[in-house]
Formats: sequence, structure tokens, C-alpha cells
Amino acid sequence: VMHCLRAAWMTGKTHPKEYRIHQLEALCHFLDERQADIQRALCEDLHKPCFETEFTEVLLVRNELANALNNLCCWMKDENVHKNLMTLMDCAFIRKDPYGVVLIIAPYNYPIHFTLMPLVGAIAAGNCVVLKPSELSSCTERLLAKALPCYMDPVTDPEETEKLLENKFDYIFYTGNNHVAKIVMTAAAKHLTPLTLELGGKCPCYVDRCCNFQNVANRIVWGKCVNAGQTCIAPDYVICTVEVQEKLLPCLRQAICEFFGHEPKESPDFGRMVNDAHFQRARALLESGRVAIGGETDESERYIAPTVLVDVKECDPVMQEEIFAPILPIFIVRDMEEAIDFINCRERPLAVYAFSSDSKVYCLGTAYCMWEKLDSHNPIHGGQKGRLALFSKYVYVVNRDEPTW
Repeated sequence: VMHCLRAAWMTGKTHPKEYRIHQLEALCHFLDERQADIQRALCEDLHKPCFETEFTEVLLVRNELANALNNLCCWMKDENVHKNLMTLMDCAFIRKDPYGVVLIIAPYNYPIHFTLMPLVGAIAAGNCVVLKPSELSSCTERLLAKALPCYMDPVTDPEETEKLLENKFDYIFYTGNNHVAKIVMTAAAKHLTPLTLELGGKCPCYVDRCCNFQNVANRIVWGKCVNAGQTCIAPDYVICTVEVQEKLLPCLRQAICEFFGHEPKESPDFGRMVNDAHFQRARALLESGRVAIGGETDESERYIAPTVLVDVKECDPVMQEEIFAPILPIFIVRDMEEAIDFINCRERPLAVYAFSSDSKVYCLGTAYCMWEKLDSHNPIHGGQKGRLALFSKYVYVVNRDEPTW
């Protein structure tokens, strides 16, 4: 694989604008013509509803493709830069050259989105690409391996991830968990290969006493239950006072019933865990605290009901790892200051959600003071990426002007 790709790269085949446009348009045709196949594969892998597949997987890739095709000419132009006294007589500009042969390793939870989104950028930049979809979402992996070569320049079947990492790449783009990220980063370091790591984390959701609790519950339940909780930016846990918990619980119950009915297991809009191992891992987390809502499971279907846990302690397993399941623990604090201190003492989250109509909380969020208070030793400009979202879920992810990576 690497020999063929490196040889193709050396010919300069991927550099011309026309070639890049042709490949991007071919990817558009794949999404259009294989829409039914994509929906079937994701339903088989994750029991993902058709609307959810279109909204969270395909639509975002379509938008990325449209953006790339509309702006490719502009992106490829040389960029003139300011000249100083020493370079006054020179021609100074930035030329945007491709990296070369790049590796994209995608996760199982959004196998179309996280495989094709970075592929769009890699192709638009003129690179040769090795795609490694997750073997856990096996139906989608087989679809991509079989169908994509019919639309784009074909590649041979990918090797196992560890064998791929033995090769020297010019760039690596990895989305997934921290454990595999360390393996990827170690392999990249051997060749000084630059890379992007998009990882998960425990994303807290602070609920203030001043808010519309039913609106808050609706948004939390949607964010937590889309893709059966298998989303890296899903609200991992709610952090609030005892008084807020008492007002929030009935609203959460109502939201779950409204979205998925009295029997979420029978709902066509609720997904499943990807495999038995992840089902067993998630089911074990139900032993933490006390089940206030849900808690039902079915091993034969890898089903875990939308569940809310209360009386959760900091030392409980559900508070020690990213949940990645439709299980929502509520952790109690005295006030917002304690909530901020609690979050600050843990690993930096991928996202923080705050719900409040109090201007104090709003001002903290909009001024990014909460981030600085969350981590005074590593402020917002220190290089780590995170997001504070007020009153919404996932909106920043679909905003192309926000720096996602």
C-alpha cells in the first residue's frame, strides 16, 4: 500500500486543482448514490435511525465538501506576507504544499463522519490518503472498503492499525480514545510525523438554579441519547445543587418519555451499543450511585435504557472514565464555585455545557472567564482545545468558522 501511494505521490498526480476537484466531486457522488447503503450499514452497526444518520453523519460531510469545492481555488493561492527591511527586495509569500501520504484513523461511533470529514480536507490539500475505518463498525467498514474505490482512485484493503503505524507517514489524523492515541503518538514520534489527535473526555454539564428546567432537560436528554450516548462531546454528567436536582429529575423523565416513549427499547429512534464488550462495560457503570430513571438492559440487543443516576460519589466508576453510553450521573455540589473547582481538579474536558438565565453565569461564559477559572495554570490560549457552550448542544461542532482541531 505504502509503496503504491508513495509512488503516486512522487508523480505529482494529486497536486493539480482539477484532480482535487474531481476527487471531491466523486465523494459527493458516493454520498448521493450510496445513501441507502450507508443508512443500512449504520442501522446494522449502531441501530442508528435514518434521520440521525443523515443529520449527524452525511449532512456534515456534504457541507464540508461544498465548502471545499467553493473555496479550493482561494485556498490554493499563494499568500503574500509582510516584508521587513532585510527582505524588502525579495518576493515573500506562503505556498501551501500538501504533506504527502497521510493516514486517517477513524472511530466506530460516527464511522462516516469521522472517516470522510478529514478525508475531504486531505484531498483538498492534495495529499494521498490511507483510510483506516474502525473494525468495530464492521458493516460500515465493509461498505467503505467496497464502495469508495468505485468512485475514487482505488486503494488496496487496509492493514491492521498497528501494522500501518510501522510505516512512515507524512501526517496522521486520529480520532478515538486516549489509550490508542498514545500508541499512535508513540509511532508518529519514531518518524517525527506531525499529527492531529481528536480525543474524548468527561464533558460536564452545569445546571444553574435560574433556568427553564424543561428546556434544559430536553437538550440534555437529546445530547446524551443521540447515538445511544456514544458521542465524544455528549454531556457526560450533570453537576448541580440538591435543589436543582429535585427540579430537574421530573423534567428529565418527561423528556425521555416524550422523545422515546414509555418503552425506549421499542423506539425506532434509539440506538444500541456497538458491541458486547462496550455493552458489558457500560452496564457495569449502572452499579454506581442509585438508579433514579431507567436502568433497564437487554444483552441480546446490546440495549441500555436512557438512565439517570443519583447519589453518585466522586470515587464511583461512572465518574472515573468517559461513559460513552446513555447513562447520566448527577453529581451534587453546593454552588457554582464548587462546580468550577471540581471540574478544574480533573482532566480538561473536551466541552463544558452551562445552563442558566443568571447574567453572572452568562458573563462568565461569554467572556471565557469560566475557562480561565477552570484552569488558571493553563489558560485558553495555552494550546489545549475546549469549548464552553451556553444553552445549547453540539452547535459549535457544525460551525465551520470555529477551530475544531
